[in-house]
Amino acid sequence: MLEPKKIKFRRHHRGNRRGMASRGSHVAFGTYGLKAMEPGWVTARQIEASRIVISRVVRKVGKMWIRVFPDKPITAKPAETRMGKGKGSLDHWVAVVKPGRILFEVEGVDRSMAEEAFRNAGHKLPIKTKLVERRPM
Repeated sequence: MLEPKKIKFRRHHRGNRRGMASRGSHVAFGTYGLKAMEPGWVTARQIEASRIVISRVVRKVGKMWIRVFPDKPITAKPAETRMGKGKGSLDHWVAVVKPGRILFEVEGVDRSMAEEAFRNAGHKLPIKTKLVERRPM
């Protein structure tokens, strides 16, 4: 699964998820992309599950890009622990996704295959998504 090799701080604030994605909001590498339609946190496990589903379709004929990386640490305290005693330890990693962000891209497959791959990948994600095409330059 994806996680940073090295981090500056072990624990982060939650932050806010308001606003639209300013970067990574257009298809840059492939022909088709999977675009986020609502804000949320996508965990490293969800990214990996989506990657596996897409790679099943794209495996021999096309190429795939993952455009999000889980670099935000999420902490959790053990079950049945009293309040206080500081912030919990690292539990998992998430990628902060805002509406308009491209999550995955594929190239070398026809539209029907891309639709099938992205529909199945979208079921693995906690946010609404849609397929978008690269705009001609």
